[in-house]
Amino acid sequence: MSGGMLAVLALTVTAAAFVQGASGLGFALIVAPVAGLLDPGLLPVFVLTAMIPLNLYVAWRERRNLDLRGARWITAARLAATPAGLALLWVIPEGDLGAVVGAATVLAAVVSLAVPAFVPGPGAYVGAGLVTGLTETATGVGGPPLALVYQHRPPGELRATVAVCFLVGEVASLCLLFVTGRGRAADLGWALLLLPALAAGAWLSRLVHQRVDTRRMRAFVLVFALVSGVVLMAGT
Repeated sequence: MSGGMLAVLALTVTAAAFVQGASGLGFALIVAPVAGLLDPGLLPVFVLTAMIPLNLYVAWRERRNLDLRGARWITAARLAATPAGLALLWVIPEGDLGAVVGAATVLAAVVSLAVPAFVPGPGAYVGAGLVTGLTETATGVGGPPLALVYQHRPPGELRATVAVCFLVGEVASLCLLFVTGRGRAADLGWALLLLPALAAGAWLSRLVHQRVDTRRMRAFVLVFALVSGVVLMAGT
């Protein structure tokens, strides 16, 4: 990866960490399409690895707002679906993974924009966990289903619960990816190299997360996801 490409990825990681730290979602939606354009081989290990320290930080910062009941349902379903997500990686060629990420990102953004307000229950939690386990393990993008479930809940509850669910799921997905030979140690190195960029975005989010207009931030994330997903599909 050239210096220019690394700079683009670093700026993207900083912006994505800020958006997710402030709104509770958006990191993978922003980073995965850009990483896929720069190097499809970065998906999904780089995205999953980079999100772990960010979600640790957000989960600790927002721990008082955690929806423990919802997190349990989502996590159980997400772990059950992880092997199916791994199976997708075996059947999708690496060269086509970028197009799959782009299509999944666009579909998730469109669904997120279209779904009306509702009160989540066990069925919604389980459904979101199953879809997240499938898509996040295969592509690194798993936020939209959780965003759908919590989009009309208090911002702190969304940030805390999504962070905890992501954290458990990311560790499980990475373990399975490396055990089965689908993980590359080099991707861990890229995540470590970009840790300062991640920390900068997370720190900036701390300054505004209590005041951010979450509706506008959510709209920004979804519009960015639509544009970047289309670009990723077109460039594959």
